[in-house]
Amino acid sequence: MMNHQKKSSFVEFVTLMALYVSLMAMSIDMILPALFLMGKDFGIIDQNQMQYVIGVLFLGFTFGQIFYGPLADSFGRKPTVYLGLIIFVIGNILSITAQDYSMMLLGRFLQGFGAASPRIVSIAIIRDLYKGRDMARVMSFVMTIFIVIPVIAPSIGQALLFFMSWRFLFGIFLIAAIIATIWTFIRLPETLKKQDVRPFNLPTIWKDLLVVLGNKFAVGYTICNGLVFGALIGYLSSSRQIFQDYFQVGELFPIYFGISALSVGASSILNSMIVKKYGMKLICHNALLLMMAMSISFFLVSIFQNHQLLIWQFMIFAVITFFALGMLFGNLNAMAMEQMGHVAGVAAAVNGCLSSGISVIIGTAIGQSYNNTLTPIFCGFFLLTSSAFLLQKWLGKKS
Repeated sequence: MMNHQKKSSFVEFVTLMALYVSLMAMSIDMILPALFLMGKDFGIIDQNQMQYVIGVLFLGFTFGQIFYGPLADSFGRKPTVYLGLIIFVIGNILSITAQDYSMMLLGRFLQGFGAASPRIVSIAIIRDLYKGRDMARVMSFVMTIFIVIPVIAPSIGQALLFFMSWRFLFGIFLIAAIIATIWTFIRLPETLKKQDVRPFNLPTIWKDLLVVLGNKFAVGYTICNGLVFGALIGYLSSSRQIFQDYFQVGELFPIYFGISALSVGASSILNSMIVKKYGMKLICHNALLLMMAMSISFFLVSIFQNHQLLIWQFMIFAVITFFALGMLFGNLNAMAMEQMGHVAGVAAAVNGCLSSGISVIIGTAIGQSYNNTLTPIFCGFFLLTSSAFLLQKWLGKKS
């Protein structure tokens, strides 16, 4: 545990780590209000196809994590961050200048591929300095700041669209990447200890990979994380259609979206306060039970009302469900990484790649299943959270 740090430096450290993980969130949430305009400019008629602007980003994010984990263990955390940020910048430039939908998707893939670096490295850095419930506490603080982005990003995106083209939004991402690069260079020390440096060769990487994959807790909690995150991606992919087409809230979409995201931030704050007392497993257990109960209850309400759910009813579901969701991400990540301190980079890569891969496939399927009802969302959330619940129960018996 990093007891020697003063409060101010701790706050700065958490904020920088939050900026790392927020690049991905910003690239998703600020774009959501612009999807219709982007589709119009590229001649896309079926709005379900515009979900690929989100899905391809996650695809690049998934593959990128395989690449950066071993690099972070061999060449250091900071050089790996720099490389990812450069790729992220290139992807944004391609998106800004894209003249067709294929070029846009390529740019989005590179954005995701680049954003994977600071995301993976942030987990490795936190694991370098913390472990167990202390790591879960730090991750909760990071998630609290990170959640501010989904709360305000759609509103910022919507506001900017009143005055300028959607292409300008990618310039915001460029500025954020530049700030992260300068901040890292000036203020962040290298946290990879010399004795933990791993040779960058296939035998070593393969050996470390087997260590991670051979640990049932690292793999099991990573799969749990992927299942839960898959529900979130399904919601993100179809959120514009849910709010603007189904509920017809128009330009109020960012406000409704932000309210649900704000509940995640509130629960992350609460988790940081209670995790050391109650433990990660108990909190995750109860959070998954709550999500299961909410999804099946509102599915039945929707059926009873002939699929004519009211906006205030859906917001009750969203706020409570996402409050439970905020209890999961930091804790599941911490439990997956708890025994992986000696191979933190590769472990973070496996954690990120496996969970993202699961979530992209499942989340995209949920989003593409949108059929002008909320049934895919409710069923998806129930099936995924119940699967994660059963897996966590099994892991608990093995501990």
